[in-house]
Amino acid sequence: MFGNKWIWIALFAGLFYILMLQSFSGGGGAVLNGPEVSYTRFKSLLSAGDVNRIVMRESKIGAALNREIEVRSGQFSAVISTRMPPYGDTGLLAEMEKHGIEVEVLAAKERGWLIIILPWLIFIGIYAFIWMRMRNGMMGGFGPGGYQDFLKSDTVTKEETGHKVTFKDVAGQDNAKKEVAEVVEFLRNPERFRRMGAEPPRGILLMGPPGTGKTLLARALAGEAEVPFFNISASEFIEMFVGVGASRVRSMFAEAKKRAPCIIFIDELDAVGRVRGAGFGGGHDEREQTLNQILSEMDGFEGHEEVVVLAATNRPDVLDPALLRPGRFDRHVTLDLPDKSAREAILRVHVRDKPLADDVDLSIIAAGTPGFSGADLKNLANEAAIECVRQGEEHILMRHFDAMRDRVLLGMERNLTMLPDEKHRLAVHEAGHTALAHFLPNADPLYKVTIIPRGRSLGGTHMLPEEERHTMPSEHLHDHLAVMLGGRAAEQVFLGDVSSGADDDIRQATKLARAMVARWGMSDEIGPVDLRQSEDHPFLGREMASHREFSDDTAHDVDIAVRDLLHHAETRALDVLSNHKQEIGKLIDVLEERETLNRAEIEECLRDSHEVAGKIENGKSNNSSATSDLRLIKK
Repeated sequence: MFGNKWIWIALFAGLFYILMLQSFSGGGGAVLNGPEVSYTRFKSLLSAGDVNRIVMRESKIGAALNREIEVRSGQFSAVISTRMPPYGDTGLLAEMEKHGIEVEVLAAKERGWLIIILPWLIFIGIYAFIWMRMRNGMMGGFGPGGYQDFLKSDTVTKEETGHKVTFKDVAGQDNAKKEVAEVVEFLRNPERFRRMGAEPPRGILLMGPPGTGKTLLARALAGEAEVPFFNISASEFIEMFVGVGASRVRSMFAEAKKRAPCIIFIDELDAVGRVRGAGFGGGHDEREQTLNQILSEMDGFEGHEEVVVLAATNRPDVLDPALLRPGRFDRHVTLDLPDKSAREAILRVHVRDKPLADDVDLSIIAAGTPGFSGADLKNLANEAAIECVRQGEEHILMRHFDAMRDRVLLGMERNLTMLPDEKHRLAVHEAGHTALAHFLPNADPLYKVTIIPRGRSLGGTHMLPEEERHTMPSEHLHDHLAVMLGGRAAEQVFLGDVSSGADDDIRQATKLARAMVARWGMSDEIGPVDLRQSEDHPFLGREMASHREFSDDTAHDVDIAVRDLLHHAETRALDVLSNHKQEIGKLIDVLEERETLNRAEIEECLRDSHEVAGKIENGKSNNSSATSDLRLIKK
């Protein structure tokens, strides 16, 4: 490739030289290319008899003088040039004849053959350059055996540079770590397994939502394994030319077999592993050809007992069934969002090199971050450190973590100017949520309440569960419905009307009530029947529309049951607020004054009525299969 580069440089230099020679060729060329002066000065030199020869081509005039003149400051020349005015000069010819000056008129400059073909040469050169780059890509890199060399060099770089990630850096995913660690044990001591007739898993598929540590676990495996580790993204297989992806798969597995025992890690497997037959090219689609080659390499006629394939994806639902069968990806390891104890372990990993103050309690931070992934927790610790530097502190304080958690959940604080009556209504609304969460026995404990606008919300009531819930009993859900409608109920009790501020509360409450009726069978009128109209995506957290398999009458009954649940929750909220107007009024005043209250300050305002909290009527007892809870009520 180095020699080819100099050939192209020499070719273009030669063409440029020929072009310059053609531009300056001709006897009068030197005269015409003299320093340019004004036409007025040329006429004065002509009249003074200082011109002895004139060369003309179209509108340009060149003159050879009898003596050198100063054309510019410090520049002298015996040759000058100028241009004829666009309107012409009828007296110029007579003036030249008067002085007996030799006049040479050159023909108009014609476009040479080089000028005509030069654009085509440039176009052909660019096309040849692009074709050579594509050809190198098809051959697998730069130089002979390029792709294999690329894999080797990448492996060496991964082992020798940067921070070495080990299993100690992976927290909160003990089951997944155990599954993957067995692969390392087999590759280090395969004879123990062979004596028992055990075969290693051909492939391990890491599945889970984004940010749960799939790639981190693979990097830890690379740090722990004392064998070659090949790391590649599935998108690197795909090119515009058919057959390139399959060729790269063959090259990768051929190199891996030479260096067995070893591990291959394919990130984002769904880029090439989607169900076949769905592409635009049918069976000749490049992606499908690449997938076919992967299937053949993993479990074809040629075995690879000591080559273990590790892959990661957050879309296992779109993978081809042939990839998921035993013999290819034998083990499917799911990495879920961490629970409270796992979140605390993850936080300890990410703060071990950060100076923490004595008031930092990682267990409280873990309890206040339900639904956070490992990547979210890493970002939270990093943002807290940045906030500490921004404020000029020497140690990271608990308030730094609290501020960054609020920023992640609600967004940054907004400088929003609110009218006094709007601020009072907001304080009433949030106090309603807070009071219901305080008085109802099955609601999650309060953490704080604020009426400071953040992100798209005007305020929020924060609750922290004492224990991580995997199922929610019906009495907890009924209390939670009342808490969500507590803001709207407070506006009715203390202001006499309602506002649009309860929009998100009503939406969340309706969604929860419909799930109670249509999914969890918590309605005596409907019973335990699955009447959902959509399916929750297991990893993306989205609802996918599905075909409705029940009648319009049943749908009407579901709507009635949902409405009854919401009406019952609103009635309970109104009763609680009406029975404790004095204490809640005090809470409203303090909240409007301070804008943010913590748990102790809230209990101080509502202390007088705490003893009657257990006397509030609850809903009927039952269990649900819910996997998440709404612990943040926001406007």
